[in-house]
Amino acid sequence: MYDDGKVAGALLFIAGVQCVMGMIIAETLYPSYSTSQNYISDLGVGPSALIFNSSVFLLGVIAVVGVYFIQRALGSRLLSVLLTITGIGAMGVGLFPETFGILHAIPSLITFLFGGLSAIISYKTQKPPFSYFSILLGALSLVALVLFGSGTYLGLGKGGMERMIAYPTLLWAVGFGGHLMSHSGDKAAKS
Repeated sequence: MYDDGKVAGALLFIAGVQCVMGMIIAETLYPSYSTSQNYISDLGVGPSALIFNSSVFLLGVIAVVGVYFIQRALGSRLLSVLLTITGIGAMGVGLFPETFGILHAIPSLITFLFGGLSAIISYKTQKPPFSYFSILLGALSLVALVLFGSGTYLGLGKGGMERMIAYPTLLWAVGFGGHLMSHSGDKAAKS
């Protein structure tokens, strides 16, 4: 018999890790790619497109599948809704590379916004100190989103600031996945 929390945790862990690894591989395949000066989504066109787009789409699919188990394990409707929207957004990013214009921009914004919100809301399902880290990572992502949207890059370049949106949420997914795997069945960790 499987444990819903462990399955949810394993799925989130896999989703986050494979996406980070996919981004790293895609960056090495893209000639003259600059993590400071290029958008993350630049990886979705050219020689890195197959790796990047597949990885981001897979992130979304795994997250949406994981929501089923998160809902069963934690019963957090709000977290489930936010993560589902995040996953659907990520699938949209993978399906519609930046060459699709607004069809790419909208799923990107959805993924960034709802990913940060998911991290913050998840604190209700965790014990300290990880609950505090979840809030911090989600808030960092959302502050970076606002700065990015205003064109304020803090010397990181547009690509660096965009990574300050994406990486905290991906790191949260990996950490939250580990938390769920190790605290599965722990009634005190449930909301």
